Parts: sequence; structure tokens; C-alpha cells
Amino acid sequence: MVAPSGASGWRLWAGLVPVLFLFATAEEGPSTVEFDVRPGGMVHSFSRSLGDYTCTFTYASQGGTNEQWQMSTGVSEDNKLFSCSVWRPQGKSYLFFTQFKAEVKGAKIEYGMAYSQAATGGQSDVPLKAEEFEITETTVAHKEGKFRSELSKLVIVAKTPHDEL
Repeated sequence: MVAPSGASGWRLWAGLVPVLFLFATAEEGPSTVEFDVRPGGMVHSFSRSLGDYTCTFTYASQGGTNEQWQMSTGVSEDNKLFSCSVWRPQGKSYLFFTQFKAEVKGAKIEYGMAYSQAATGGQSDVPLKAEEFEITETTVAHKEGKFRSELSKLVIVAKTPHDEL
């Protein structure tokens, strides 16, 4: 339920997160869909469900014009992990975000991270500073008064409830 700490923790999650998108369930596989992030200061939401799990990205932003973003969701083959990523494929967003929240339903967050820049064209992901956002059991969200309004990517890996035999 926390972001990784230390260099080894970052390497572990950096290697694990891309692998999660290769997982599929028997009924539904991972999916990636495009959506518009719209400026104007109004609160907007975009959601995707995969089986019993839902990921919702809620935000408000200012400046510029609509940007194309993507949301990917996936469930591991053993149905123990649900992943959700929201990002701008071009890397850096030029919008000024006044708030953001990514929320999962049906699972509890094991790992969450927010980035001011998404990796593209040889550039690396640039994580937000820890004081800019908070992680709970079900959300990754901005911290009022601390968030510096730059957002380009969110990643969540959540543990799903499962019955033990």
C-alpha cells in the first residue's frame, strides 16, 4: 500500500509493472483505451471495469486544449492482482492539474505511484515528490496545498480478494 523505497524497491516495481499488462483472465484480457483529458477547471472522470474490478480517474485541469490519454487495466492469471495505469502517451502533459485521484474498486492498493512525466522517446518516468500525493487502500490522489499541478502518469497495482482453499 506504499510506494517503493530505496533503489532496490524502485527497480523491483519498475520491472514488475510492465509484466502485469501481459496477464489475462480466462474471461477478459487486459485492455488499453484512449480518452480525452479536458481542461476548463471542471471535475471530470473516466472509468474502466475488468471483471469485478474498476479503475476511475478523476481530475480537474486548466490551460491548453484536450489531450489524448490512455488507461490500461489488467488482471493477473491467478486473479490476485489488478493493475491500472493512466498516462499521456506523448510523455509530458502541458495541462495544469488542480486535482487528481485514481481509485480502484474490488481490490486494495499494494503499490501506487504518480509521475510528472511519462517515459517516452528515451526519456524516463519522473515521479512526483512523495509529499505531493497520498496513497490509501483504494486511491492515489493529490495532496491539497502540496501538489505542484504536473501530472502525466498514474500506476496502481492492487491485491484482489480471493478465497483460500
